[in-house]
Amino acid sequence: MTDAQQIIAQLQARVSELESRSAIRDLVSDYCHGFDKRDYERFLSIWWSDCLWDIGPPFGCFEGHEGIHRAIYEVLWPAWQESHHLTTNLRITFTAPDSAMAVCDVDCVGTLAGEDVCQIVGATYRDTLQCRGGLWKIQERKVQIHYFNPVPGTTLVAPGGT
Repeated sequence: MTDAQQIIAQLQARVSELESRSAIRDLVSDYCHGFDKRDYERFLSIWWSDCLWDIGPPFGCFEGHEGIHRAIYEVLWPAWQESHHLTTNLRITFTAPDSAMAVCDVDCVGTLAGEDVCQIVGATYRDTLQCRGGLWKIQERKVQIHYFNPVPGTTLVAPGGT
């Protein structure tokens, strides 16, 4: 391989990694948007069909798209009247050109079904991601919940609301 070919190959690898980082960031955002806006198709699109979503106590562990469906429709959306996820500190580490590990922190504010009191959840997401056929998705997400607490005296009210 000539020097020029090596430089081109290195540039191609760097561009590919930048594109992959952008795609992975979108997965993290689509998780939040899909869940909070109750857009199931968007939420499901971030997961491989053979995925694992380990939410941990008190929710459980769910396998594959069938498990994702069960978690969303039977466990989580019935429990949450509304939610607003905010992810931060995303760190992506490539383990190979087509696989990566990622970690980010999340704060979620919302209300549980039938309650008016604000709840706040702090957690860390640890992801295993794979690129198959040029498409990045989550293979496994492990959630470590640090706290899940009501915020007494706080009610979520839309601007101008009472």
